[in-house]
Amino acid sequence: MSYGDNNNNNPRTRGMLVKRYAPYQFPTKPVRLAKEWPEQPPFDFAKDFSTEDENDDNQFYTLPKFVYHIDEPAVASLTQYFRNNFLPNSEILDICSSWVSHYPLEFSQTMKRISGSGISNLELKFNDQLSDYQAKNLNQDPTLPYDDETFDVVTCVASIDYLIHPIKVLKEVHRVLRPGGKVIISQSNRCFPTKAISMWLQMNDRQHLELINAYFQYSGGFDDEPRKAFDITATNVPQNEYPNDPMFIVEATKNK
Repeated sequence: MSYGDNNNNNPRTRGMLVKRYAPYQFPTKPVRLAKEWPEQPPFDFAKDFSTEDENDDNQFYTLPKFVYHIDEPAVASLTQYFRNNFLPNSEILDICSSWVSHYPLEFSQTMKRISGSGISNLELKFNDQLSDYQAKNLNQDPTLPYDDETFDVVTCVASIDYLIHPIKVLKEVHRVLRPGGKVIISQSNRCFPTKAISMWLQMNDRQHLELINAYFQYSGGFDDEPRKAFDITATNVPQNEYPNDPMFIVEATKNK
């Protein structure tokens, strides 16, 4: 699929100049998750999940960022992936959300509900794709303010690297998902390095995917169907226009 046509294939354009005729292509390349993790988490939680800046995250977001964390081709590829992998009339939760979501524009009409939970109340207020939102700092309290079995899909965009309790958060994601519901974690290689966990900063892209897979394993309840990883990095990107951020997906399905 090409990006930039007139068939509603454009991603969110707020806050960035979109080259509407850029001939991006959006391959979906499976990535084999090969690492076998032990029965118990092998992490040194105090060290591996520490951050350089251990001040309250709310202070970091006292002034809203209103920035894109990935470049235009990466945004476009993620939007296309969402378009191709959500069923109509789904109820969606975007965790670690902000002022813009990368869902297709038509989702406001085709989806039943789009909820957002993130750290900045002001950024969430500006996100016009959300049906409702609740501000929540998951590093302070890794629980989600939603009832059991409320959502069909939960997404987390370019933010899993900031969570210091990712296994606890995914246990909560499991709780709020309906049986058979899907989690889609998307990740590039950009971050605020002072806020990303120590272990993440020492890993490459492939190791990040294996680590996310481990989070699913240790959170439990995502084992009936094999967890899947994909490289969805946009191709046919004009040279010297963008750094051409990679974009990866790890997805899991809640046991039925």
